[in-house]
Amino acid sequence: MATQIRHILVAIGDVQSAPRSEVRKAGVLARAAGATVELFHAIDEPDPERSFPETATREEVEQHRATIAEKYQRRLERFARDPSLRGVSVRCTATWDYPPHAAIIRRALAAHSDLVVAATRGRRFGTRLLLRNTDWELIRHCPVPLLIVKSPRAYRRPLVLAAVDPYHAHARPADLDARLLETGGAMARLLHGSLEVFHAFRPLVTVQPMVAAAAPLVMLPTEVEDVHTQQVMRVIGQLADKAGIPRRHCHIRMGEVADQLSAFTRRTGTAIVVMGAVSRSAIKRFFIGNAAERTLDRLNCDVLVVKPRGFSSGVERTPAVTALPSRARARLRRSRGAAVATRAVPPPFL
Repeated sequence: MATQIRHILVAIGDVQSAPRSEVRKAGVLARAAGATVELFHAIDEPDPERSFPETATREEVEQHRATIAEKYQRRLERFARDPSLRGVSVRCTATWDYPPHAAIIRRALAAHSDLVVAATRGRRFGTRLLLRNTDWELIRHCPVPLLIVKSPRAYRRPLVLAAVDPYHAHARPADLDARLLETGGAMARLLHGSLEVFHAFRPLVTVQPMVAAAAPLVMLPTEVEDVHTQQVMRVIGQLADKAGIPRRHCHIRMGEVADQLSAFTRRTGTAIVVMGAVSRSAIKRFFIGNAAERTLDRLNCDVLVVKPRGFSSGVERTPAVTALPSRARARLRRSRGAAVATRAVPPPFL
């Protein structure tokens, strides 16, 4: 995340229901940082540009396209008038683009966004907020820091927890942990909260070969595990020292990351977990992605995903279909005095 947040892009997936949690939290962050907010929706209706019969005239296609875009624009503008965005400069953008994660990334890059905010929802009332396919694709490919909103709890002097891995498991970039601490610290200061560090590690095990039998896991002597634990604590402590974080704010647990991290966040009421993500090939993701997916799905707090420096998403910057034909935009400007594809919405009290 940039040291200063100037523009926040809020991805609105469902325009039928009010996106209260992500809009409210975007408003809090925007006011604290003096940033602008953009509500964005990728239109998923069939594009008249492609689906209209060949007998239709160009004017008919453009008129129908403008009508659809205006419908989504008005819904976004209704969300922009939410009290949580009072006093914040808000812009609304509705455009045809696909798939949704690529549309969000393209818009974030085009708008020079410093933060993308998206929310995930359960499939029915009372279910756990499992991440959806679009969420995972954003986590893997979005080059901009991504705040996944999973909790409706407001940010009140929140605890921000940076989940680090100084041993760089699975070939993580060497500077990623430093970026996690830097980003987490910036978020904590912005929200007048506190930053703490978390790391979970597995106990040392060795495999004893056996003929014609499965190789059992044999635990090492207690003193060996103690030495290993002390080494982990020393490395985490050095990482915290470089970031200016007191060692009493470092939490080290032995066990599975998903179990330990989810238990810790629930016990402490953590508001945001800052985690790193690296896009990998489909095969590698198949073998090592399950642990990360279990961890993220089990968290009941918000997650801020940060990429290493120089990360490139690979998403094309130019969508296959433009937002709205120029003639339709011009016609709507004359008739309404504003553009449909993108329009600024003043706060209700101005």
